[in-house]
Amino acid sequence: MKKMILSATVTALLSTSAAFAQDVVRLGTEGAYPPYNFINDAGEVDGFERELGDELCTRAELTCEWVTNDWDSIIPNLVSGNYDVIIAGMSITAERDEVIDFSDPYTQPDPSAFLAAMEGVDLESGVVAAQTGTIQASHVASTGATLLEFATPDETISAVKNGEADAVLADKAFLLPIADADAELNIVGEDLLLGGGIGLGVRESDAKLKDTLSAAIQSMKDDGSLNALIEKWLPDSATF
Repeated sequence: MKKMILSATVTALLSTSAAFAQDVVRLGTEGAYPPYNFINDAGEVDGFERELGDELCTRAELTCEWVTNDWDSIIPNLVSGNYDVIIAGMSITAERDEVIDFSDPYTQPDPSAFLAAMEGVDLESGVVAAQTGTIQASHVASTGATLLEFATPDETISAVKNGEADAVLADKAFLLPIADADAELNIVGEDLLLGGGIGLGVRESDAKLKDTLSAAIQSMKDDGSLNALIEKWLPDSATF
């Protein structure tokens, strides 16, 4: 039965990728949100999504290149045609889905966590930093806390360290290595499950490309290679 499922997935990949085999598909990422995506010492995009994106392009028989873009304009620049796919730790939400389309998710909803300089900070009515345009920023805005938004994730951490914010809310996979490396910062409070998992963002007019990439994601789920990548880069995240 498993062989039959894999064969069907391969057939779907071959049939849907034909229209893109000769074109370059540009993958847009932030390059500033480890372990999902970051720029390594060689100046290249690296991380979980670099490995994932390269493998998806191989399976879909697409020629791909990587483009970096600031987070706060990552959706507008997709829509305007500066690249073809967003692969940048972007959670699937109804609000975003009104503007762009999403592939099938390549992660489960990942825990969000609070990072603070001390235990006992007021997370309900204090000042909480978050990156602009994230599901974490939307969550803080819906609570009694004061939202302090920043363009980059590094700025949110700096706001906590310099006392500008009581805490920062972000993906736990991003915050844990920071807490482990800095004795003055700690994960505090309860974890939160926000969003519908992470997916690839495409223009609403690119339905065939979306289907091609979703088929490639499914093939990685079927053979276990997606779970292997999740366990390598996001060891505290749920697998499929």
